[in-house]
Amino acid sequence: MKSRMIYLLLFTLFISTNALFIQAQSPQKSDDQIILSASEVVLDVVVRDKKGRIVKDLKPTDFEILEDEVKQEVTSFRLVSRDVTGVTETKKDAPTTTTTTTPVTSREPFSNISVIALVFDRLSPNARGLAHKAAMSFVNESLKPDDMATVCAIDLSLKILQPYTNDPQLLRQGIDKAASLGTSTFTAGAGQDRGDIQDRVTSLQNQASVAQGGATASGPGGAAGANASGNAIGAAVVEQKLAEMNLRALEVFDMLERDQQGYATTNGLMAMVNSLRTVPGRKSIIFFSEGIAIPPAVQAHFRAVINAANRANVSIYAVDAAGLRVQSTDAESAKEIRALGNRRASQTASGREDTSGRPLSMQLERNEDLLKLNPHSGLTDLASETGGMLISETNDLGLGLRRVDEDMRSHYVLSYVPKNQDYDGKFRKIAVKLKRSDLEVQTRKGYYAVRSTGASPVLDFEAPALAAMNRPSNAFPLRVMGFNFPEPKRAGLVPVLIEAPSIAFTYTPNKDKNTYSSDFSIIALIKDADQQVVSKLSQHYLLGGPLDKIEAAKLGEVLFYKETQLAPGRYTIEAVAYDATSKKASTQTAEFEVAGSDENRLRLSSVVILKRAEQMRAEEKKIANPFHYGELIIYPNLGEPLKKATTKQLPIFFNVYLPQGAKATPRLMIEVLQGGKKLAGVAAQLPAPDASGRIQFASAIPLDSFQPGTYQLKITVSDEQTNVSRATAFTVDN
Repeated sequence: MKSRMIYLLLFTLFISTNALFIQAQSPQKSDDQIILSASEVVLDVVVRDKKGRIVKDLKPTDFEILEDEVKQEVTSFRLVSRDVTGVTETKKDAPTTTTTTTPVTSREPFSNISVIALVFDRLSPNARGLAHKAAMSFVNESLKPDDMATVCAIDLSLKILQPYTNDPQLLRQGIDKAASLGTSTFTAGAGQDRGDIQDRVTSLQNQASVAQGGATASGPGGAAGANASGNAIGAAVVEQKLAEMNLRALEVFDMLERDQQGYATTNGLMAMVNSLRTVPGRKSIIFFSEGIAIPPAVQAHFRAVINAANRANVSIYAVDAAGLRVQSTDAESAKEIRALGNRRASQTASGREDTSGRPLSMQLERNEDLLKLNPHSGLTDLASETGGMLISETNDLGLGLRRVDEDMRSHYVLSYVPKNQDYDGKFRKIAVKLKRSDLEVQTRKGYYAVRSTGASPVLDFEAPALAAMNRPSNAFPLRVMGFNFPEPKRAGLVPVLIEAPSIAFTYTPNKDKNTYSSDFSIIALIKDADQQVVSKLSQHYLLGGPLDKIEAAKLGEVLFYKETQLAPGRYTIEAVAYDATSKKASTQTAEFEVAGSDENRLRLSSVVILKRAEQMRAEEKKIANPFHYGELIIYPNLGEPLKKATTKQLPIFFNVYLPQGAKATPRLMIEVLQGGKKLAGVAAQLPAPDASGRIQFASAIPLDSFQPGTYQLKITVSDEQTNVSRATAFTVDN
């Protein structure tokens, strides 16, 4: 075999137009918070009497916890009652209850610190003034020496105006910045315009009906009269159509604008919630906003924010910075719904067809959408479901914010082990009840029953897929592999690739719209040698197209590609591909190694068996990608057997990274092994390095001498100081 081993540059352009090559970077670390062990759930509970006063004298037997309406056993209980001198904890301790006080000076890091994030949404000038006054009042009156707070602003991005500090002066400066910050604004008058134009369309419909009725009643009044009536009707219809065009433009813009606003706000909140999850204990976000409109497209992402807050023990206190509103938040929606109703009633009475070109079902969907756009509804859900509260309909926002400090300093902590141990990805509703009916309870409303994903939040589309990981299945082929490219300044770079056949997923036709759609997701959990999740990578695929292209969409493959950064060591990838329509899933695992990252020593990337290569597009050249080779982008073989009948060569690729200041080119040895025995080996010459000290090597080995079986390809590079080897397996079939 050694005599037949040659080295050829690979230019195989086997193009698959249906392959999806998606790149992102998401280094993530740390532990989950609400699920403390394999199954323990922890709740912070604030109890107040009817006058709003904190209640501190309750016992474990006063509480009842229900999960999905099933009573749970309280496994731990304590009252946290903290002041600036220490913390008093009353713990459930059979058969008696004990109380201990720990002075502040002896506490462990974060054990008795309140962590608070002051987050400002996009606000109008008047709202900024009220929010500024309230935030200043909170810092001046409620902030204690053991409080740590940060000031942030959400616009089209998240801005940290003041990092965490307990210095009141620095926090006041951050609040001043938030109050003076110019933010993107969304069209406030769009609803008024839509309602006015909707009324105009209805009026024009009525005018056209009257004109048509008059023409019919007048009978044969001569050619001149007929022409005049016809012209009047035609003019009314033209004007009506023009008004409908304006209305459609405003409706579409409003839909897109609300989606943009909703995603910007929820993304900012998700980032803040996730940053707080590594801090133990109860954390709070004080969110100054004029309301969150949650259209259908954003609803699932919004629910994911609430779930992330619940898992991280973060309570959100929503502050309606609009203060006392002159007009009800329902007024805009009510006006437009009435206008839509009047228009439909006019059409029915006149017998005229709707000339807008939109089915009645679309108008009904619009009504449903409008009912969800009340900004208070989003703030209410955000606060009540995370154990916080909504402060609204008042110009004295500071009064409500005083409750935030009280809640942080006096609350009960309860835990339980769910009786339902099937972590199926479904949402579990939690209810905390008290024997005393004169008390009010604030606590979280539930969580998604999924396995730990490390520090990253569980997004809405991920929950059922993560649940499928608990039930290994093989509904369709799934291949997964991790690679390491120890590049300069990115020594821990790990590309993760997962491949599934496109036909494995469901493509649902919509004959009314003449389109098709699909809904599936791919997730990879990367675990270290201790089986702790150190990174979660995921992608939600909502694909669609013209109905006549549905069969073409099923051809080819889906190729998931994402990057992360990892420390040297051995890792395991647990991957799942989940089809939301059919509920089918496939799971797969793979192991890989991240090599040392010392840039003063010779380094070698993973050895890659190639599947195909494609000419790079102009936009792809602008993105750094370890699989770029000259003008080509190369696609790895993820373990698919090589068939000698169709594949004549074994194409390989790897990178060599020279130590800083190296002048000599390293030596290269290529070996083929089977069952641990060396079958062939040959020394080869490496090409010259590029300006960064990287050597890219691509070549091919003839397969005609290989018998069917599994082999190992081993690459070794060496210089005067270092000898580095890496290997990969490949399988040959007839």
